[in-house]
Amino acid sequence: MGTADDRRFEVLRAIVADFVATKEPIGSKSLVERHNLGVSSATVRNDMAVLEAEGYIARPHTSSGRIPTEKGYREFVDRLDDVKPMSSAERRAILTFLESGVDLDDVLRRAVKLLAQLTRQVAIVQYPTLSTSNVRHLEVVALTPARLLLVVITDSGRVDQRIVELGDAIDDGQLGQLRERLGQALVGKPIGAASIAVSELASQLVGHGGLGDAVGRAATVLLETLVEHTEERLLLGGTANLTRNTADFGGSLRSVLEALEEQVVVLRLLAAQEEAGKVTVRIGHETAAEQMAGTSVVSTTYGSSGKVFGGMGVVGPTRMDYPGTIANVAAVALYIGEVLGAR
Repeated sequence: MGTADDRRFEVLRAIVADFVATKEPIGSKSLVERHNLGVSSATVRNDMAVLEAEGYIARPHTSSGRIPTEKGYREFVDRLDDVKPMSSAERRAILTFLESGVDLDDVLRRAVKLLAQLTRQVAIVQYPTLSTSNVRHLEVVALTPARLLLVVITDSGRVDQRIVELGDAIDDGQLGQLRERLGQALVGKPIGAASIAVSELASQLVGHGGLGDAVGRAATVLLETLVEHTEERLLLGGTANLTRNTADFGGSLRSVLEALEEQVVVLRLLAAQEEAGKVTVRIGHETAAEQMAGTSVVSTTYGSSGKVFGGMGVVGPTRMDYPGTIANVAAVALYIGEVLGAR
């Protein structure tokens, strides 16, 4: 790229930085005063005219100041040399805070709270999806001789508890056999294979008296648990942060809040994450969701040992601190995976 293009990108970078910090349109004089661009104010004005003509910046009203456009933010993000580095103390603080979570729910709640505080945006974490998990443990507890509690724990830390009402009471010996057979069918298998195995087990034991009936009833409940939920759960935090930047949304804040509440749009954006561990930035219309006009979504995945558990990220106005947000999203995702993978 030529020298003039490099210089214009530095002007664009300066405009983005100042606009994110001040919320005010940026003029050439202030750029020269605040940044060591090494050129005159007249040159900066000419560069701003070219950037405006090419659609990277725009004049919001009759003043001489300019603001970045979605195209300008895209160029800025695509040419980020590096993200803001986090200190070792900051990284330790994140890990320590997440490690203090007592279970999956607590770890994810802590992650959402932390990410919202770090970025001052809306933080989103998707609960681990069942389809990517293996069954780590199955517990069968007799609440009464004719009523059982099934507890399924996956390797992502997800815990599902279901009640099974039996047609007839079973004794301790039958309970032990039931626990052993279901455990052999499920434990250590991916969710899909576990679903097939428990279904086949129920078919094999049809007509085997009380144990067969108990396995059949337990299998029916387990299949409801193991089959992928049609609507995965999301945890959101920091929604009130959007109200600090109402003007950034151009009157569309209500539709953004509705989209967050409905979750469908956000789940689709998280599901579109193309590469594990990579942070993706969708700016404005790149979200392909009319309700999300004026927003940017910075997202990634979290997991352990190469396995993706779910998606996470933040939603905020296009006027956001992209380097800092990308760094924070990446760090929290890394440590969620480490904490859950170690349990």
